[in-house]
Amino acid sequence: MSGFSNAGSQPTTDSSKAVKIAFLHHSTGESVWIGTTPKFLVKAFGKSDVKSWMADYNKANKKSYDIEHIYFPTGKNYEWKNYPYDYYNIWVKNAGEAPYRDEPTLEMLTKKYDVIIWKHCYPVGKILPDTGKADVDSEEKRLENYKLQYLKLKEKMRSFPDKKFIVWTGAAIVEKNTNPEESQRTRQFFDWVKTEWDEPGDNIFLWDFYQLETEGGPYLKPEYATGPVDSHPRPEFGAKVAPLFAQRIVDVIEGRGDSGSLTGAKAQK
Repeated sequence: MSGFSNAGSQPTTDSSKAVKIAFLHHSTGESVWIGTTPKFLVKAFGKSDVKSWMADYNKANKKSYDIEHIYFPTGKNYEWKNYPYDYYNIWVKNAGEAPYRDEPTLEMLTKKYDVIIWKHCYPVGKILPDTGKADVDSEEKRLENYKLQYLKLKEKMRSFPDKKFIVWTGAAIVEKNTNPEESQRTRQFFDWVKTEWDEPGDNIFLWDFYQLETEGGPYLKPEYATGPVDSHPRPEFGAKVAPLFAQRIVDVIEGRGDSGSLTGAKAQK
């Protein structure tokens, strides 16, 4: 692998060699990871719609892309929370060679994996109004805090230029479990992530999950939700987007991260 510069040359991965991929997630991510694969098969054989897609791609293209999923944070010695503050807290504020409250730091993860994928569950959209006093060390869900935490996370990820990172845009919330103000702030944040925070030529890429869930609207589409007040994706939706997620990963590995579709959709045949 090679480094990157802001001049526009993105890192390249030698896709002829084995590539180790870690997908860090909780329940929303599991909906996509599993898709329609029965959970007992995933537990027994480690297979999922994403993993099966990747296995088929490896066989057809003579590749060795090895993806595994990890619950992060685990909820054992660190709360079951994966919001901007939590990634910042574990990976930036408490960075180092040792785990923080039993959770692996980026120093640890990058020793084992070539590609690291991370995301937030849908409560990331429960965003409060700004106060005018942004605080990078605050757990309060506010745009002003999220932006500071994301800027620190970008700086941290760029300190590993021979690794690639894929960040999901946020999971959306069903209309009955949010309000127009929260929804507007959520869209504003992930628009900022796509148009300002994400920059071509570096080692950080996006998968636009928010667009797939909302199809341009302000809320998670009801037909994609588990229930009228449950913002977890339905298995059918997970199965629909799992191939797009897998394709996006392949595009990033093979150097199409800046030119390919953020959803993976345009790459599908």
